[in-house]
Amino acid sequence: MQITKFSYVKLLMLHGLIALLVSIYRPVAMIYGLGTMAYFLFIIIKKQNKNHEVLIAAAYITGAEVFLRMTKGTISWEMSKYAVTFFLFLGLVFKGPSNRAYPYWLYLFFLVPGILFSAINLDYETNVRKAIIFNLIGPICLGFSALYCFYTKVTLLQIKNILIALLMPIVATTVYIYLYNPSLKDAISGTASNAAASGGFGPNQVSTILGLGMFILLTRVFIVKNKLINIIDLALLGLMTLRALGTFSRGGVFTGAVCAAAFILIYFSISSVRVKASVIPKIGTIVGALIAVWIFATIQTGGLIVNRYTNKDAAGRLKEDITTGRAELLSAELDGFKENPITGIGVGKAKEYRDEKGVEALATHNELSRLLSEHGMFGLFALGILIIVPAVYWFRTKRNPYFFSFLLFWFLTINHSSMRLVAPAFIYGLALLYVVNETKKSGIHREQLTS
Repeated sequence: MQITKFSYVKLLMLHGLIALLVSIYRPVAMIYGLGTMAYFLFIIIKKQNKNHEVLIAAAYITGAEVFLRMTKGTISWEMSKYAVTFFLFLGLVFKGPSNRAYPYWLYLFFLVPGILFSAINLDYETNVRKAIIFNLIGPICLGFSALYCFYTKVTLLQIKNILIALLMPIVATTVYIYLYNPSLKDAISGTASNAAASGGFGPNQVSTILGLGMFILLTRVFIVKNKLINIIDLALLGLMTLRALGTFSRGGVFTGAVCAAAFILIYFSISSVRVKASVIPKIGTIVGALIAVWIFATIQTGGLIVNRYTNKDAAGRLKEDITTGRAELLSAELDGFKENPITGIGVGKAKEYRDEKGVEALATHNELSRLLSEHGMFGLFALGILIIVPAVYWFRTKRNPYFFSFLLFWFLTINHSSMRLVAPAFIYGLALLYVVNETKKSGIHREQLTS
């Protein structure tokens, strides 16, 4: 289905209205969250997933996860991960996985031994069931995302619609953040990650999802051939970038920038000479707009944003640890792998292990080191599959222009925010979609997207 420019504007207005209603009366968030999931379930069953409706549903819930969490619109903290996993499983029931997807069945199998060892190694006072579910629901969701998407044929128009589904709730998140705290200047008091400027929620998660929204909006400036929509998207990009910077959490912003750069390089390399000529002015416009946003953010924060991104404290002194403690966590988890290279220390044990070693018992920030420490060699095999299979897939097909951007989002996000959000799990799968030409034979005409 082609989304017209009028439909796109209506969707933006609808999600701005949703954010406004939630900011006025918080219980609306629960109605919105549960109603959205019920609606998509109805659509998927009614249409029997003939046009990959599960991907639209999963994308929308992925984009809405932070919004639902920050507004208390969830029954449980991991509700969005459960919902996305369920939708993808339902899609597999209708479609079935590709015969070539067996490496990802093997990946899921490699997660099982860690469950057994966790039951043995976790402390008695630890809720084993919750520890296992909390640490495994993300990797399991990734497995189902990969199983569904691997070699699944979609058109470029369908990918664009999936990204619009991802974007809309992120727009609602952005509007809510502005309504929660309109003045960035009043919310900033130092160079640490700032919850007050992040809708009263975790800056790391907000930065991650806003970075994803920035990436989507930036790519739309290149692929959408409509000046009105381009102007709207540029305006949204500026507003979203300003509040992403305002979180003072750098990971999501850097990730969004790297993913956008990867897309631009691929898009430029595969474009015709005529299209390449139009790309350069757009790059100049985007760079100019982002520089203006940076200058405005610098003024609003009294220069503190510059200190944050140059790794200085509020007084301008250079900080010794640019990783803000993540390096110590990473080192401790790798020690767990070295001490238990075969079995690992067990799912959910990493936090307890770091506490035993005298390292602050924070939740992990790096999914790669967590898999190694908690799953041992099985985690190493699982990581091998996640990295090697997409590499082989790309060299065989080279059919997805978003491949590197999606894969980079997964890799960079799990290295600074682990799998706190469902986004890296779902978007990993999107990199494995097989993009086919839009032909009349498939019932899709060669029409340019206008939104």
